[in-house]
Parts: sequence; structure tokens; C-alpha cells
Amino acid sequence: MSAPASLFSPLALGNLELPNRVAVAPMCQYSANDGCATAWHLQHLMNLAMSGAGLVMIEATGVERAGRITHGCLGLYSDENERALAKVLREASAVALPGTQFGIQLSHAGRKGSAHRPWEGGGSLQDGEGWRTFAPSEIPHRSGWHVPASVGDADVERILAAFRAAARRAERIGIRVIEVHMAHGYLLHQFLSPLSNHRSDAWGGDAERRMALPLAVARAVREVAPDCVVGARITGSDWAEGGLEPHDAVMLARALKAIGLDYVCVTSSGIPTANPTVDDPDSAQIPLAAIVRKETGIVTRAVGLIVDPVEANEIIETGQADQVAIARAFLDDPRWGWHAAHRLGKTVPYPGPYAWAAPAEWSGIDKAQRA
Repeated sequence: MSAPASLFSPLALGNLELPNRVAVAPMCQYSANDGCATAWHLQHLMNLAMSGAGLVMIEATGVERAGRITHGCLGLYSDENERALAKVLREASAVALPGTQFGIQLSHAGRKGSAHRPWEGGGSLQDGEGWRTFAPSEIPHRSGWHVPASVGDADVERILAAFRAAARRAERIGIRVIEVHMAHGYLLHQFLSPLSNHRSDAWGGDAERRMALPLAVARAVREVAPDCVVGARITGSDWAEGGLEPHDAVMLARALKAIGLDYVCVTSSGIPTANPTVDDPDSAQIPLAAIVRKETGIVTRAVGLIVDPVEANEIIETGQADQVAIARAFLDDPRWGWHAAHRLGKTVPYPGPYAWAAPAEWSGIDKAQRA
């Protein structure tokens, strides 16, 4: 394992060299049209392309229509989806700071799908509004939600094919990092967690069988996108009695590393429980990443309400993670990377048209040259 570095030092991620260790976390925008990126995504990703982050992760993206969370979720399951996202990516890449890379998080919502957008209430869609959902077991996501269908062998093959096809589409439009979503209560997390997977066949039971489908998906994506960096977002803890614990994350990370995945992003929670063992999961996640990194040696990303540059830098310098993912702080301040670098005594490239607003040591333009 490499020695701890600092937030604005380069990071070798698979076959990529990132200019720093800041990643924009994938954040659902719920603003797509049948999975197609819209003008909202154009402004959103162009903004983040100039944020100073070395890696910008595009939001959780459904690999099939039934894999979306809401009607507004981004998808990569059709030619129309591919064309729309390719256009947005071209424009965002054109304004991106030097070295900035784009990744995408491929996901299937499973039983957590067929839901309203958060600002519309976020609950289960009613009959006639939604779609049939799938899960390892016929257990609703929450009380009052629809009952999902249990995944059968034909569904497994369809889901694997959907992940393969979406990964090929991502690679074709120039995305360099593909992240398989295995957390936050979505389908692959549903298979991993004993709280939601009550099966006793090849896809459920002990930990090894509960990992079988997530590992099959990871293997499929790795095989069809050999030139991409491939990683996974995994669960460090369900924060519930009888749920996933850190040792499960270590076991999964080791298996993913053996398959050839390049990194893991360690998060937590997502399977609703009546008696959670922690009040604020986001605030307890960094130690989970540290455990996975120490025990497996895989490149590890930490995430969880990281907003302060000093804290982010400390996470890297103390070896708790190799990279940090920042979400809401970038929505609040799309120039977070510039400001973080300045606070830490570092620099990031500054766009020429905005240089008049920058300190001279960033822009290279002294006061005498400013009109």
C-alpha cells in the first residue's frame, strides 16, 4: 500500500492519473426524460467540470427502465439515452479543467424503484403511475410500498445483460470510470444484505451466496470495459442488528479486488430498519473506509458529509482513504475545489475567462493587468 499523500496530490486510479484526490460524488438529479439527459444535466455537469475536482462522477444511472428510482432518473439503456449523455459529456469535457475525468455510476434500483421524486414526496408510485420492481425477496422497501417480484433466473440474465450493455455504452461515449452501485438500498445491496435477502438458493443464504449476483455484475462490467477504470460503491454497515457489518465490506472488497476492480467507495445505510444502531450514518462513515483500506489494500474512497477542506486533507494524510467524495458541498459551492486548494496553500488550474476574479498567484495576472 502506498504511503499517505495529501488532498491535492495526484492519484493513480487504475490506468488513469488523476490530478488530485477530490471526487464529486454521484448525485441523483431526477431531471431526465425517459432516462435521457436534459438541459439541467448540461449546466450541472459543465459546472462541476470546472469545480477543481479531479474526478466527476455522474449520478446513479439506470441500466434498464425498471432499474430507475423515479421517472426522472438518468438511464443508459437506449440509443436515445446514449446520444443525449454523449452530447452533455462533449460539452462538459470542452470546459473541464485540465486533467479532470468523468465517471458514471451504473445502478439498478430494484425494490427501491418506482418512486416519486424527493421533492414530490419520495414515496412509492401508485397503481398506474409506476412499474413492476424486482428484489431478491418479496419484501417491500418500506411499510406501505409496493411488493416487489422475486428475481428469477431469467431476471438475473436480463440484469447482467443490462449492466453489460450500459457499460459498453459508457465506454463508447468516452467515460473513463465506471462504478457499480452496490449500496444505498438498491438492488445489489438488497442481495448483499441479510435484512432484504431471505433466499436459500444460489443467490442467497450465507455471505458468499449473497455476494454472488453483485460479483457476477462486477465481473461482467470488468470484462466488457477492459480499458476503463472499474470500481464499486459498497456498504460498510447497515447500522442494524443482523445487517451488514464492516467485516462484510472487507470480504466484498477483497473479492472485488480479486476480480480486477480498481477501487471501492465505502458508504453505509440504505436498508430501512426500525431500530438503527447509529443516529447519523453519514457522520460515521469515514472509519468504515479506513477499515476497508487497511484490511484489503484496494484504492479506497471515503464519503459522508465531508465539507471542510482541512478535514478532507486530514482523511488523506492520515491514510484513512486514498480519495474523498464530496457531494452537497459542491452543490452549495461549485468552486469548492478552487477554494479548498487556496485554503490548503495549493493551486488548481483556473479558467482564463474567470481569471479576473482569482488571486494573482492562481491566475498569473497581476493587478496592473486587470482592466
